[in-house]
This record gives sequence, structure tokens and C-alpha cells, in this order.
Amino acid sequence: MLDKTRVCVPILEKKYESVIKAAEISVNAGADLLELRIDFMDNPGSVDIKSIIREIDFPLIATNRKNDEGGFFKGSESKRTKILLEAAKYADIVDIELSTDDEYLKKILDTANSTIISYHDFKKTPTADKLLEIVKKEKELGDIAKFAVMPQKMSDTLIVLDVLSMVDNTVGISMGKLGSYTRVIAPLFGSPITFASIKNASAPGQLDIQTTNDILSKLV
Repeated sequence: MLDKTRVCVPILEKKYESVIKAAEISVNAGADLLELRIDFMDNPGSVDIKSIIREIDFPLIATNRKNDEGGFFKGSESKRTKILLEAAKYADIVDIELSTDDEYLKKILDTANSTIISYHDFKKTPTADKLLEIVKKEKELGDIAKFAVMPQKMSDTLIVLDVLSMVDNTVGISMGKLGSYTRVIAPLFGSPITFASIKNASAPGQLDIQTTNDILSKLV
């Protein structure tokens, strides 16, 4: 569990050298955490994850996001989780989807230093009861629960905040332009992490890090 809300910048770069450069820029811009999006890299199966994480040398979440939850990894589930399993040996935190097959999920949980169990819905916002059920399952498995959902109307964004008001150690995000404000309001509800971009947003509605830090400095 994190002791305060951390601003995390996803690293969306294709090459080793550009990953290192983006990490340096993000840290200098005020990031508290980095998220290494392994799935975004060229031929992620051949990437030297150990060297990248050690060269970055900064608190880091490793993610190899599956295609049906907004990621770019095109290979098999076995290969995807094998790559993430290697990253789990060196990363501070691993983000693994709740929908991951139990066999692969257990290996990640047994290896990772700390885990975020995540859920993404890019089409809609489930009911509060459904999200609470998802969060409960995530917290039974990992250290931090996370859900990111798409609003169709403003009241959907309030569902996200309502759920956050009833749970702890949970990252809740309402995506898109409509839900962008939740990214800076969620820390008031105890969200341990919020995500901000340097250049490329990893999800719809993600604010840049300067805007995020400026707003948070006035709120928390």
C-alpha cells in the first residue's frame, strides 16, 4: 500500500533508447512513479526488461497490457504473461489484469514484489455494485485494486467516485474527456495512484503531468 497519492507517467515508447529518454524526462517533470508499457515496445518478447528497469532506476510499474483491455500486445497469453513474469523479478509493482487466466495470474502473484490487479472497460461504466464486486475480487488477489471505465454521461463519472468513497487502496478512473476530472479528484477519495502523460496518453482523457501536479498541489 502506498502512503500517498503518486503521480505515475506511462512510458509509451517503441525502442530501448527512447524508453530510457522518456523515463528521464518524466522524472525531471515531477513523476513519482513510472509505468513501463512493455506491450507498446517493438517485439516485446526480445526486450531486455532487466536492463531497462535497472537503467531507469526509479520506482516503476511493469505492465504488458492485453489487447482486449486497451493494450498493444498481439501474442499469446502464455507469451504475454511470461514476459511480465520476467519483469516482475525487477519492477517495484506489476499491473496484471483481473481477467488473466488463474494459472498465469498465480505465477505473477507469487513472483512480484507488489501487484495492481486491474480491470478496464472502454465501452461503458458498470453499476456501482458491479464495480464493488470487481474491486473485492482484485483486493483478494493483489495489493492495489484498479478499475478504469468509460462514461456515457456525467452521472457515470459519479459512480466511480462513489465506489472510491466506499473502498480503500483502489485506483478508480473514469476515462475520456467527460471523466478527465476524476483523475485529479480521485486522490481526495484516497486513490493511491493517478496517471498523467508527458507526450502520449495511455488512456482517453489522461491529463499532462504539469496540469495534474498543479491541480493536486492545490487540492491535497
